[in-house]
Amino acid sequence: MEKLLFKDWQSLANIALCAFIGYITLFIFIRISGKRTLAKLNAFDFVVTVTLGSTLSSMILAKVTIAEGLVALLIIIFLQYALAWTARKSAAAEAIINSSPTLLFYNGQFIRDAMDKEVITEEEVYAEIRKYRLYRMEDVQAVVMELNGTFTVVKKSLPSTHTSLDDLNTEDLG
Repeated sequence: MEKLLFKDWQSLANIALCAFIGYITLFIFIRISGKRTLAKLNAFDFVVTVTLGSTLSSMILAKVTIAEGLVALLIIIFLQYALAWTARKSAAAEAIINSSPTLLFYNGQFIRDAMDKEVITEEEVYAEIRKYRLYRMEDVQAVVMELNGTFTVVKKSLPSTHTSLDDLNTEDLG
């Protein structure tokens, strides 16, 4: 029981050193890797964030050496960058790596199949519309679940040939 509360001063010093080096290194790697690491998370970014946190934890608790932890952090950041670059260059890779936005409501109609697929209720859609301070459903053109799970509510506006919904399949919806 005694070792559960305090082992020795050397182990505390080791953990302090590992925490300091790991934190500073992770901070530098994230600054180098860019804003994507800090953006709202899609599934891909979530996995990277959890992996980075787990690796830092292992470093801090001295489950791995500092050198091993730094190599792991570097590989994780490199893989994130490489996959993001690949997704940017290839539509096929982008479709595999990232999900696609889902149209949940369009022109006064709930898209039931999409709502079932995403496990979203009408009440949740209404709540998102209220967040945009819209009262009349007639003022809503569309509600989209974005790549990262957030919702976007698009207000109706004057007719246009090019809209923010161009990447969604709205032709079958009227």
